[in-house]
Amino acid sequence: MSEHNSSAAKGAVVSKKSSRRGFLGGAGLAAGAAVATVAMPNVSRAQTVTLKYQSTWPTKDIFHEMAADFATRVNEMSGGRLKLDVLAAGSVVPAFGMQDAVHSGVLDAGHGVTAYWYGKHKAFSLFGTVPPFGWDANGVLAWMAYGGGNKLYNELVNDILKLNIVGFVSGPMPCQPLGWFKKEVKTADDLKNLKYRTVGLSADVFKEMGAAVTIVAGGEIVPAMDRGLLDAAEFNNPSSDRLLGFPDVSKVFMLQSWHQAAECFEIIFNKTKFDSLSTEQKAILKYSAEAASSDMSWKALDRYSRDLQELQTKDKVKVYTTPRAVQQAQLNAWDTVLKAQRAEPFFEKVIKSQLDWVRRTVRYELLNTPSKQMAYNHFFAAKKKG
Repeated sequence: MSEHNSSAAKGAVVSKKSSRRGFLGGAGLAAGAAVATVAMPNVSRAQTVTLKYQSTWPTKDIFHEMAADFATRVNEMSGGRLKLDVLAAGSVVPAFGMQDAVHSGVLDAGHGVTAYWYGKHKAFSLFGTVPPFGWDANGVLAWMAYGGGNKLYNELVNDILKLNIVGFVSGPMPCQPLGWFKKEVKTADDLKNLKYRTVGLSADVFKEMGAAVTIVAGGEIVPAMDRGLLDAAEFNNPSSDRLLGFPDVSKVFMLQSWHQAAECFEIIFNKTKFDSLSTEQKAILKYSAEAASSDMSWKALDRYSRDLQELQTKDKVKVYTTPRAVQQAQLNAWDTVLKAQRAEPFFEKVIKSQLDWVRRTVRYELLNTPSKQMAYNHFFAAKKKG
Protein backbone atom coordinates (compact mmCIF):
# COMPACT_ATOMS: atom_id res chain seq x y z
CA MET A 1 0.00 0.00 0.00
CA SER A 2 1.36 3.40 -0.89
CA GLU A 3 1.97 6.11 1.68
CA HIS A 4 -0.90 8.08 0.19
CA ASN A 5 -3.27 5.16 0.34
CA SER A 6 -2.08 4.30 3.86
CA SER A 7 -2.81 7.84 5.03
CA ALA A 8 -6.18 7.78 3.33
CA ALA A 9 -7.02 4.50 5.03
CA LYS A 10 -5.99 5.88 8.42
CA GLY A 11 -8.06 8.94 7.71
CA ALA A 12 -11.02 6.76 6.86
CA VAL A 13 -10.63 4.89 10.16
CA VAL A 14 -10.40 8.14 12.08
CA SER A 15 -13.37 9.50 10.16
CA LYS A 16 -15.42 6.44 10.98
CA LYS A 17 -14.48 6.69 14.66
CA SER A 18 -15.36 10.38 14.67
CA SER A 19 -18.61 9.68 12.92
CA ARG A 20 -19.41 6.97 15.44
CA ARG A 21 -18.56 9.30 18.32
CA GLY A 22 -20.69 12.00 16.67
CA PHE A 23 -23.53 9.56 16.17
CA LEU A 24 -23.36 8.34 19.74
CA GLY A 25 -23.12 11.91 21.00
CA GLY A 26 -26.05 12.95 18.83
CA ALA A 27 -27.99 9.90 19.90
CA GLY A 28 -27.20 10.73 23.49
CA LEU A 29 -28.46 14.27 23.04
CA ALA A 30 -31.54 13.05 21.24
CA ALA A 31 -32.16 10.49 23.95
CA GLY A 32 -31.69 13.18 26.56
CA ALA A 33 -34.19 15.38 24.76
CA ALA A 34 -36.58 12.46 24.52
CA VAL A 35 -36.16 11.75 28.23
CA ALA A 36 -36.77 15.42 28.95
CA THR A 37 -39.97 15.52 26.91
CA VAL A 38 -41.19 12.33 28.57
CA ALA A 39 -39.97 13.12 32.06
CA MET A 40 -41.10 16.73 32.31
CA PRO A 41 -44.82 15.92 32.16
CA ASN A 42 -44.19 13.30 34.87
CA VAL A 43 -42.50 15.92 36.99
CA SER A 44 -45.40 18.30 36.29
CA ARG A 45 -47.91 15.68 37.31
CA ALA A 46 -45.94 14.95 40.46
CA GLN A 47 -46.13 18.64 41.37
CA THR A 48 -49.86 18.98 40.74
CA VAL A 49 -51.61 20.48 43.77
CA THR A 50 -55.36 20.28 44.37
CA LEU A 51 -56.85 22.79 46.82
CA LYS A 52 -60.18 22.25 48.58
CA TYR A 53 -61.90 25.58 47.92
CA GLN A 54 -65.30 26.43 49.41
CA SER A 55 -67.37 29.55 48.83
CA THR A 56 -69.74 31.12 51.34
CA TRP A 57 -72.50 31.10 48.72
CA PRO A 58 -75.31 28.68 47.84
CA THR A 59 -74.84 26.79 44.57
CA LYS A 60 -77.60 28.73 42.79
CA ASP A 61 -76.25 32.18 43.70
CA ILE A 62 -74.38 34.11 41.00
CA PHE A 63 -71.68 34.72 43.63
CA HIS A 64 -70.88 31.00 43.67
CA GLU A 65 -70.61 31.18 39.89
CA MET A 66 -68.13 34.04 40.33
CA ALA A 67 -66.17 31.98 42.85
CA ALA A 68 -65.99 29.23 40.22
CA ASP A 69 -64.89 31.75 37.58
CA PHE A 70 -61.78 32.43 39.67
CA ALA A 71 -61.09 28.71 39.91
CA THR A 72 -61.42 28.34 36.14
CA ARG A 73 -58.71 30.94 35.58
CA VAL A 74 -56.37 29.27 38.05
CA ASN A 75 -56.92 25.81 36.59
CA GLU A 76 -56.41 26.94 32.99
CA MET A 77 -53.40 29.21 33.60
CA SER A 78 -51.60 26.55 35.64
CA GLY A 79 -51.87 23.99 32.85
CA GLY A 80 -53.22 21.47 35.34
CA ARG A 81 -50.41 21.89 37.87
CA LEU A 82 -52.74 23.69 40.28
CA LYS A 83 -56.41 22.84 40.66
CA LEU A 84 -59.12 24.38 42.80
CA ASP A 85 -61.85 21.91 43.78
CA VAL A 86 -64.91 24.21 44.00
CA LEU A 87 -67.45 23.59 46.76
CA ALA A 88 -70.58 25.54 47.75
CA ALA A 89 -71.40 26.84 51.22
CA GLY A 90 -72.13 24.02 53.64
CA SER A 91 -70.23 21.37 51.68
CA VAL A 92 -67.58 21.19 54.40
CA VAL A 93 -68.52 23.97 56.85
CA PRO A 94 -71.32 26.58 57.10
CA ALA A 95 -70.73 29.93 55.36
CA PHE A 96 -69.75 31.76 58.55
CA GLY A 97 -67.32 28.96 59.47
CA MET A 98 -65.27 29.23 56.28
CA GLN A 99 -62.49 31.48 57.61
CA ASP A 100 -61.87 29.27 60.65
CA ALA A 101 -61.78 26.20 58.39
CA VAL A 102 -59.17 27.80 56.11
CA HIS A 103 -57.12 28.96 59.10
CA SER A 104 -57.03 25.44 60.56
CA GLY A 105 -56.45 23.68 57.25
CA VAL A 106 -59.81 21.91 57.10
CA LEU A 107 -60.20 23.90 53.87
CA ASP A 108 -57.29 25.04 51.71
CA ALA A 109 -59.07 28.09 50.31
CA GLY A 110 -62.32 30.04 50.43
CA HIS A 111 -64.36 32.74 48.71
CA GLY A 112 -66.46 35.23 50.64
CA VAL A 113 -66.55 38.79 51.97
CA THR A 114 -64.61 40.35 54.84
CA ALA A 115 -67.81 41.59 56.51
CA TYR A 116 -68.52 37.98 57.49
CA TRP A 117 -65.57 38.14 59.94
CA TYR A 118 -66.81 41.37 61.49
CA GLY A 119 -67.43 39.60 64.80
CA LYS A 120 -63.69 38.94 65.20
CA HIS A 121 -62.67 42.56 64.59
CA LYS A 122 -64.89 45.33 63.29
CA ALA A 123 -62.05 46.60 61.09
CA PHE A 124 -62.60 43.55 58.87
CA SER A 125 -65.60 45.38 57.43
CA LEU A 126 -63.32 48.22 56.31
CA PHE A 127 -61.76 45.93 53.69
CA GLY A 128 -65.06 44.89 52.14
CA THR A 129 -68.08 46.95 53.18
CA VAL A 130 -66.37 50.31 53.50
CA PRO A 131 -67.87 53.56 54.80
CA PRO A 132 -69.55 55.63 52.04
CA PHE A 133 -66.93 58.36 51.67
CA GLY A 134 -67.92 58.96 48.05
CA TRP A 135 -65.82 56.20 46.51
CA ASP A 136 -66.88 53.08 44.65
CA ALA A 137 -65.63 49.50 44.95
CA ASN A 138 -63.05 49.93 42.20
CA GLY A 139 -61.64 52.81 44.23
CA VAL A 140 -61.45 50.45 47.21
CA LEU A 141 -59.42 47.96 45.16
CA ALA A 142 -57.16 50.80 44.02
CA TRP A 143 -56.62 51.76 47.67
CA MET A 144 -55.80 48.14 48.47
CA ALA A 145 -53.18 47.99 45.70
CA TYR A 146 -51.71 51.50 45.78
CA GLY A 147 -52.95 53.27 48.91
CA GLY A 148 -51.66 50.94 51.62
CA GLY A 149 -54.78 48.82 52.02
CA ASN A 150 -53.08 45.47 51.44
CA LYS A 151 -50.45 46.23 54.08
CA LEU A 152 -53.16 47.11 56.60
CA TYR A 153 -55.18 44.02 55.68
CA ASN A 154 -52.15 41.80 56.31
CA GLU A 155 -51.50 43.58 59.60
CA LEU A 156 -55.03 42.76 60.75
CA VAL A 157 -55.05 39.17 59.51
CA ASN A 158 -51.53 38.04 60.39
CA ASP A 159 -50.24 40.37 63.12
CA ILE A 160 -53.31 41.33 65.16
CA LEU A 161 -55.50 38.22 64.81
CA LYS A 162 -52.67 35.75 64.12
CA LEU A 163 -54.65 34.01 61.41
CA ASN A 164 -52.84 31.43 59.29
CA ILE A 165 -54.26 33.00 56.14
CA VAL A 166 -53.18 34.73 52.93
CA GLY A 167 -55.90 36.81 51.27
CA PHE A 168 -56.67 38.73 48.10
CA VAL A 169 -59.46 41.31 47.91
CA SER A 170 -61.07 41.02 44.49
CA GLY A 171 -64.26 41.74 42.59
CA PRO A 172 -65.73 45.27 42.83
CA MET A 173 -69.47 45.28 43.60
CA PRO A 174 -71.83 48.11 42.65
CA CYS A 175 -73.86 49.97 45.25
CA GLN A 176 -76.21 47.57 47.02
CA PRO A 177 -79.98 48.05 47.25
CA LEU A 178 -81.65 49.06 50.49
CA GLY A 179 -83.43 45.74 50.17
CA TRP A 180 -86.76 43.94 50.18
CA PHE A 181 -89.73 45.15 52.21
CA LYS A 182 -93.41 44.51 52.79
CA LYS A 183 -94.17 48.10 51.83
CA GLU A 184 -92.34 51.07 50.33
CA VAL A 185 -89.92 52.85 52.69
CA LYS A 186 -90.82 56.54 52.63
CA THR A 187 -89.16 57.90 55.76
CA ALA A 188 -86.35 56.85 58.08
CA ASP A 189 -88.99 56.12 60.74
CA ASP A 190 -90.25 53.25 58.58
CA LEU A 191 -87.07 51.36 59.49
CA LYS A 192 -87.60 51.59 63.24
CA ASN A 193 -88.22 48.27 65.02
CA LEU A 194 -88.06 46.46 61.67
CA LYS A 195 -86.57 42.97 61.87
CA TYR A 196 -83.92 43.53 59.21
CA ARG A 197 -81.04 41.43 57.87
CA THR A 198 -77.64 42.89 56.97
CA VAL A 199 -73.96 42.24 57.80
CA GLY A 200 -70.79 44.07 58.82
CA LEU A 201 -70.72 47.72 59.86
CA SER A 202 -74.07 48.06 58.11
CA ALA A 203 -75.53 46.24 61.12
CA ASP A 204 -74.37 49.08 63.38
CA VAL A 205 -75.76 51.67 60.95
CA PHE A 206 -79.23 50.14 60.89
CA LYS A 207 -79.22 49.62 64.66
CA GLU A 208 -78.44 53.32 65.00
CA MET A 209 -81.47 53.98 62.79
CA GLY A 210 -83.67 51.91 65.10
CA ALA A 211 -83.93 48.62 63.22
CA ALA A 212 -83.75 45.24 64.96
CA VAL A 213 -80.85 43.71 63.05
CA THR A 214 -80.30 40.00 62.46
CA ILE A 215 -77.13 38.68 60.80
CA VAL A 216 -77.61 35.49 58.76
CA ALA A 217 -75.90 34.00 55.70
CA GLY A 218 -77.29 34.54 52.21
CA GLY A 219 -78.97 31.16 51.82
CA GLU A 220 -80.91 31.59 55.08
CA ILE A 221 -82.54 34.96 54.34
CA VAL A 222 -85.55 34.01 52.21
CA PRO A 223 -86.60 31.11 54.48
CA ALA A 224 -86.39 33.49 57.47
CA MET A 225 -88.56 36.06 55.68
CA ASP A 226 -91.01 33.34 54.67
CA ARG A 227 -91.40 32.25 58.31
CA GLY A 228 -91.80 35.84 59.52
CA LEU A 229 -88.50 35.85 61.38
CA LEU A 230 -87.45 38.83 59.24
CA ASP A 231 -89.60 41.77 58.12
CA ALA A 232 -87.08 42.99 55.55
CA ALA A 233 -83.61 42.21 54.27
CA GLU A 234 -80.81 43.19 51.96
CA PHE A 235 -78.40 40.77 50.31
CA ASN A 236 -76.58 42.29 47.38
CA ASN A 237 -77.90 42.64 43.81
CA PRO A 238 -80.82 41.88 41.46
CA SER A 239 -79.30 38.61 40.17
CA SER A 240 -78.45 37.08 43.55
CA ASP A 241 -81.73 38.25 45.03
CA ARG A 242 -83.76 36.81 42.16
CA LEU A 243 -81.91 33.47 42.19
CA LEU A 244 -82.27 33.16 45.97
CA GLY A 245 -86.04 33.67 45.74
CA PHE A 246 -86.63 37.13 47.21
CA PRO A 247 -89.54 37.85 44.81
CA ASP A 248 -91.39 34.88 46.36
CA VAL A 249 -91.53 36.60 49.76
CA SER A 250 -91.60 40.30 48.84
CA LYS A 251 -92.70 42.49 45.94
CA VAL A 252 -91.13 45.76 47.11
CA PHE A 253 -87.50 46.33 46.12
CA MET A 254 -85.77 49.55 47.23
CA LEU A 255 -82.70 50.70 45.25
CA GLN A 256 -79.97 53.18 46.27
CA SER A 257 -78.54 53.04 49.75
CA TRP A 258 -75.45 54.12 51.69
CA HIS A 259 -75.28 51.06 53.96
CA GLN A 260 -72.98 49.14 51.55
CA ALA A 261 -72.18 51.47 48.69
CA ALA A 262 -68.90 49.70 47.87
CA GLU A 263 -68.01 46.10 48.61
CA CYS A 264 -65.53 43.53 47.28
CA PHE A 265 -64.99 39.78 47.56
CA GLU A 266 -62.19 38.21 49.58
CA ILE A 267 -60.37 35.06 48.39
CA ILE A 268 -58.34 33.41 51.15
CA PHE A 269 -55.82 30.56 51.39
CA ASN A 270 -54.36 28.59 54.25
CA LYS A 271 -50.98 30.29 54.68
CA THR A 272 -49.06 27.08 55.35
CA LYS A 273 -50.47 25.57 52.17
CA PHE A 274 -49.90 28.78 50.19
CA ASP A 275 -46.28 29.07 51.33
CA SER A 276 -45.62 25.49 50.17
CA LEU A 277 -46.55 26.36 46.58
CA SER A 278 -44.02 27.26 43.91
CA THR A 279 -43.38 30.89 43.04
CA GLU A 280 -45.18 30.33 39.74
CA GLN A 281 -48.26 28.86 41.45
CA LYS A 282 -48.44 31.74 43.93
CA ALA A 283 -48.27 34.22 41.05
CA ILE A 284 -51.07 32.37 39.24
CA LEU A 285 -53.32 32.71 42.29
CA LYS A 286 -52.53 36.41 42.67
CA TYR A 287 -53.02 37.36 39.05
CA SER A 288 -56.06 35.11 38.64
CA ALA A 289 -57.67 37.13 41.44
CA GLU A 290 -57.00 40.31 39.47
CA ALA A 291 -58.29 38.81 36.20
CA ALA A 292 -61.42 37.43 37.88
CA SER A 293 -61.96 40.86 39.43
CA SER A 294 -62.23 42.50 36.02
CA ASP A 295 -64.42 39.79 34.54
CA MET A 296 -66.74 39.85 37.53
CA SER A 297 -67.40 43.57 37.14
CA TRP A 298 -68.23 43.07 33.45
CA LYS A 299 -70.47 40.08 34.12
CA ALA A 300 -72.23 41.92 36.95
CA LEU A 301 -73.09 44.88 34.73
CA ASP A 302 -74.64 42.55 32.16
CA ARG A 303 -76.48 40.19 34.49
CA TYR A 304 -77.65 42.64 37.16
CA SER A 305 -79.22 44.96 34.60
CA ARG A 306 -80.97 42.05 32.86
CA ASP A 307 -82.28 40.60 36.10
CA LEU A 308 -83.57 43.95 37.29
CA GLN A 309 -85.71 44.03 34.15
CA GLU A 310 -86.85 40.45 34.79
CA LEU A 311 -87.81 41.31 38.36
CA GLN A 312 -90.03 44.10 37.09
CA THR A 313 -91.55 42.39 34.05
CA LYS A 314 -91.75 38.69 34.95
CA ASP A 315 -91.80 38.71 38.75
CA LYS A 316 -94.03 41.81 39.02
CA VAL A 317 -91.76 43.42 41.60
CA LYS A 318 -92.24 47.12 42.31
CA VAL A 319 -88.92 48.96 42.26
CA TYR A 320 -88.53 52.20 44.21
CA THR A 321 -85.71 54.67 44.77
CA THR A 322 -84.82 55.15 48.42
CA PRO A 323 -85.84 58.75 49.32
CA ARG A 324 -82.99 61.21 49.76
CA ALA A 325 -84.15 61.90 53.33
CA VAL A 326 -83.62 58.23 54.20
CA GLN A 327 -80.22 58.27 52.50
CA GLN A 328 -79.23 61.33 54.51
CA ALA A 329 -80.36 59.60 57.70
CA GLN A 330 -78.04 56.72 56.77
CA LEU A 331 -75.09 59.08 56.36
CA ASN A 332 -75.90 60.65 59.74
CA ALA A 333 -75.97 57.18 61.29
CA TRP A 334 -72.57 56.45 59.74
CA ASP A 335 -71.19 59.55 61.50
CA THR A 336 -72.25 58.12 64.86
CA VAL A 337 -71.02 54.60 64.13
CA LEU A 338 -67.61 55.75 62.89
CA LYS A 339 -67.12 58.11 65.84
CA ALA A 340 -67.64 55.20 68.23
CA GLN A 341 -65.46 52.71 66.34
CA ARG A 342 -62.57 55.10 65.72
CA ALA A 343 -61.73 54.86 69.43
CA GLU A 344 -60.10 51.51 68.58
CA PRO A 345 -56.53 52.23 67.40
CA PHE A 346 -56.29 49.92 64.41
CA PHE A 347 -59.78 50.86 63.17
CA GLU A 348 -58.71 54.51 63.34
CA LYS A 349 -55.49 53.73 61.48
CA VAL A 350 -57.42 52.20 58.58
CA ILE A 351 -60.00 55.00 58.48
CA LYS A 352 -57.27 57.64 58.30
CA SER A 353 -55.66 55.81 55.38
CA GLN A 354 -58.99 55.57 53.57
CA LEU A 355 -59.86 59.22 54.12
CA ASP A 356 -56.49 60.33 52.79
CA TRP A 357 -57.00 58.16 49.69
CA VAL A 358 -60.59 59.25 49.02
CA ARG A 359 -59.89 62.94 49.63
CA ARG A 360 -57.36 62.92 46.78
CA THR A 361 -58.76 60.34 44.33
CA VAL A 362 -62.47 61.14 44.47
CA ARG A 363 -61.66 64.85 44.25
CA TYR A 364 -59.93 64.03 40.96
CA GLU A 365 -62.90 61.98 39.73
CA LEU A 366 -65.42 64.67 40.63
CA LEU A 367 -63.40 67.37 38.90
CA ASN A 368 -62.70 65.24 35.86
CA THR A 369 -65.90 63.29 35.22
CA PRO A 370 -69.04 64.90 33.77
CA SER A 371 -72.52 63.88 34.91
CA LYS A 372 -73.48 60.38 33.77
CA GLN A 373 -77.14 61.22 34.32
CA MET A 374 -76.90 64.30 32.09
CA ALA A 375 -75.60 62.26 29.14
CA TYR A 376 -78.03 59.40 29.73
CA ASN A 377 -81.02 61.72 29.87
CA HIS A 378 -79.88 63.49 26.70
CA PHE A 379 -79.89 60.31 24.67
CA PHE A 380 -82.56 58.19 26.32
CA ALA A 381 -85.06 60.37 28.24
CA ALA A 382 -88.25 61.22 26.38
CA LYS A 383 -87.90 64.55 24.61
CA LYS A 384 -90.39 67.22 25.61
CA LYS A 385 -92.69 68.27 22.84
CA GLY A 386 -92.50 72.02 22.34
